[in-house]
Amino acid sequence: MVFKKITLIGRSNESFDAAVDDAIDRAEETLAGVKWVEVKELGVEIASVENREYQAEVEVAFELQGKEGE
Repeated sequence: MVFKKITLIGRSNESFDAAVDDAIDRAEETLAGVKWVEVKELGVEIASVENREYQAEVEVAFELQGKEGE
């Protein structure tokens, strides 16, 4: 098995947990074989948004599909 990791940033106006869930939900909707997620950084955008925007940077690991015939 070979895995690939990508970085996603989830966003929410509610909480850090909701921002993490946003990233996980998107990963599961668009990637096959998601195995785990690591939360790397948390931040709050306050400068260019009306209210606070919670952000969670996560690394998503998913299994790469095998070559045909494997």
